Amino acid sequence: MKSPRITLAYTLVGALALGGTLAACSSDSGDGGGKSTPSASAAPTLDPNTKVTLKVVGLLPGSTKEAQAALADEVKEFQTENPNITVQTQDYEWKATTFAADLAGGTLPTVFEIPFTDAKTLIANQQITDMQAYLNQLPYAADFNKNLLQYGQGQDGDVYAIPAKSIYAVGLHYNRDLFTQAGLDPDKPPTTWDEVRTDAKAIADKTGQAGFAQMSQSGTGGWQLTVDTYARGGRVESEDGKTATLTNDGTKAALQFLQDLRWTDNSMGNNFNYDWGTINQAFAAGKVGMYTSGQDVYTSLVQTNNIDPKMYGLTMIPLEGDNSGVLGGGTMAAVSSKATDDEKAAAIKWIDFHYLRKYTNEQAAVTNAQTQVASKQPVGTPELPIFSQAQYEKYQTWIKPYVNVPLDQMTSFTSKIFDATLVNEPAVATQDVYAALDPVVQAVLTKKDADIDKLLDEANTKAQRAIDSAGR
Repeated sequence: MKSPRITLAYTLVGALALGGTLAACSSDSGDGGGKSTPSASAAPTLDPNTKVTLKVVGLLPGSTKEAQAALADEVKEFQTENPNITVQTQDYEWKATTFAADLAGGTLPTVFEIPFTDAKTLIANQQITDMQAYLNQLPYAADFNKNLLQYGQGQDGDVYAIPAKSIYAVGLHYNRDLFTQAGLDPDKPPTTWDEVRTDAKAIADKTGQAGFAQMSQSGTGGWQLTVDTYARGGRVESEDGKTATLTNDGTKAALQFLQDLRWTDNSMGNNFNYDWGTINQAFAAGKVGMYTSGQDVYTSLVQTNNIDPKMYGLTMIPLEGDNSGVLGGGTMAAVSSKATDDEKAAAIKWIDFHYLRKYTNEQAAVTNAQTQVASKQPVGTPELPIFSQAQYEKYQTWIKPYVNVPLDQMTSFTSKIFDATLVNEPAVATQDVYAALDPVVQAVLTKKDADIDKLLDEANTKAQRAIDSAGR
């Protein structure tokens, strides 16, 4: 029997390879493929005597000293291997509300990270550079999971954004300590939304903390409401990406759930302005009993929020009704269209070293794991492989002696995710759809008499306008 960690990875890759669900994470309605054979033109190589300073994404703002030390060690090792390249890291957190302005204003590093949902738009706007010829220099360039790689491809078939981090599937994160304090069994987390509501009220009543919390800001409210919609069988956009469907029964049920927790049960605390970073902070500080987010968030909770591993639990998000599924997404590495040829050549070396080589080279995997463990950083957080299933199995074998995350506290997720249908994010005007839903979530959490139907009608009009504009 495969370990839960490997089973999770295999299952998600299988879903992608079968053309299921995570496959349409672009924010553009184009086919994303173009030519089947990418450009083979040669890229300029970097003269080892040419000095280059490369600005790259670092860690999330506020990351621990240990995490910063681990990254500094990695940069030092890279620069030893590439003495002509000076790497400067920049704290970075992608946010829908600020990314476009940061990119236009030139405040982003040369190598930055983007969600799958943004790659097509940035390619169309010529804001990220064609990296195909540089990617071809890597020995594993042809080994990517093509169902992932396509989301960074332009109409010409060339790769502009490179899969850099694992695909996530959204799970339910819970505080084992608060469960115990509330008289609940932390080894038996809720499996239905009714149980989530019951447990949330018990936590709130007996501990004074929020039993359940929901993101609501900077596009995260719409993102997580879409998660909740999928879990109840609804969709916020038609399959062809032409029609907004925010008024579906699944979204209404999800909002009614939040309204009940907030106003009937009083189990959501008193903070209704969370985004991804602040809800992680509150959870790690013991102020939140449960919330939904990507299954890989444990790494950030350690690096940025210094979470106590003993209090952490991960389980499946409840799935109810026909057509229910789990939302998934991912992260790509991109290079500014303003980069010089020397910076592009240096960038592909950094992307190889920092993101990808550990999955294809045993020594790189072991060295990376040893560096992370020495700095008390997580090794072994469940993830989806960027390359083949067989290659990922090798990688898991390489790092097995160094795994230091509480996998036994995640088994109610890793042992069940393979039975779930994975569903891509809305394919067209993704961030605009999420932005249209943010005020709906905020209103439900802050106004007792919020009219869900009216709010969704208004949001649907906004989303449809964005979809129509994206299609022009």
